[in-house]
Amino acid sequence: VQLQASGGGLVQAGGSLRLSCAASGRTFSNYVVGWFRQAPGKEREFVAAIRWSGGGTWHADSVKGRFAISRDFAKKTVYLQMNSLKPEDTAVYYCAARSGLISSLVSRRNEYDHWGQGTLVTVSS
Repeated sequence: VQLQASGGGLVQAGGSLRLSCAASGRTFSNYVVGWFRQAPGKEREFVAAIRWSGGGTWHADSVKGRFAISRDFAKKTVYLQMNSLKPEDTAVYYCAARSGLISSLVSRRNEYDHWGQGTLVTVSS
């Protein structure tokens, strides 16, 4: 599985962005796809994840009510809609995937074995 993240950019606080993670390669049917972010000087942290088949979703407490993860079967793409952005959301955002990941592990970055390149999101105050 190859992942290509895109959609980052510069936005003012309170604004919105939509990130995309396009997948290519083998079928995605048993995968969990997650979004993580890494701010300067900080560890990479979980943002959201979605189970490709079934559509179950998980969101970090810090983004609940503001961010929403979704998927498009036809385009083999996972989206992260980010609303009400804050300066503390500034980070490089990465998408990742893992086959057969159980629910209790979706927030653990070390469980994912496919990673896309990052896309930078900068939120100005």
